[in-house]
Amino acid sequence: MKRILLFVATNLAVVLLLGMVARLLGVDRFLYQSGLNLPSLLIFAAIFGMGGSLISLLMSKWIAKRSVGAQIIEQPRTQAERWLVETVQRQARAAGIGMPEVALYDSPEPNAFATGANRNAALVAVSTGLLEQMSAEEVEAVLGHEVSHVANGDMVTLSLLQGVLNTFVIVLSRVVGYGVDQFLSKGENRGPGIGYWITSMILEIVFGLLASLIVMWFSRYREFHADAGGARLAGRGKMIAALERLRQLHEPSRLPSQMAAFGINGGLGDGLRKLFMTHPPLEERIAALRQQA
Repeated sequence: MKRILLFVATNLAVVLLLGMVARLLGVDRFLYQSGLNLPSLLIFAAIFGMGGSLISLLMSKWIAKRSVGAQIIEQPRTQAERWLVETVQRQARAAGIGMPEVALYDSPEPNAFATGANRNAALVAVSTGLLEQMSAEEVEAVLGHEVSHVANGDMVTLSLLQGVLNTFVIVLSRVVGYGVDQFLSKGENRGPGIGYWITSMILEIVFGLLASLIVMWFSRYREFHADAGGARLAGRGKMIAALERLRQLHEPSRLPSQMAAFGINGGLGDGLRKLFMTHPPLEERIAALRQQA
């Protein structure tokens, strides 16, 4: 969950920053010198949209490490650290990827995540709460789940999807902004005015948040594949046991703490609340694994 939320937040910030730079440099004025130049706008949006997503992907490991204070295990100091490194190494070899960096971060919440732009140079981070509250077999399954995310190239695919969505966000926000500006200026043929600047900036944020719902859907879809990968690497029984354990550790009526920033609580219906979740309900994931069996 941390992996997706950090990526989405970083991407939105990068795209907004690139948009502000384009406005300050006068690039937007070039797009509207003689009315709306749609081909130029599409090229501009594709470059900035894909660029913003690529920058977010390249920064994903760096941001993830610093946001949770993850400490890379370079030389294992304890038996638990040695076991973690050896387990990830074994699973990475079985999955056909390079050895990821293995990190620990201090958090009472049982969690783990994997990220990185290169499947052969990724990061797998585990919370202290996960090691304290789950058995070795359950932790092994969680690690297999995260290694599968890396092997499946989920971060790269997510980045490509986000880049396409960014392109549409940039185009739509500017087209609507141009229309509003023309309405306010009564169709006078001139460069973009205050109506364009304000409307396009607000719509970039609004459309960006709406686009994140598609990213959340993709994340939920890929979780089932990562669960299946974890079952292959650690064993289906261990993967189901790990999900069952997670279900016991979290109250079913409460969203995980990271979702609190979205302002979603039990007052919203299940259908609407699901749109903002990066992971499917644990019951659905467990049922999917049992069906595969």
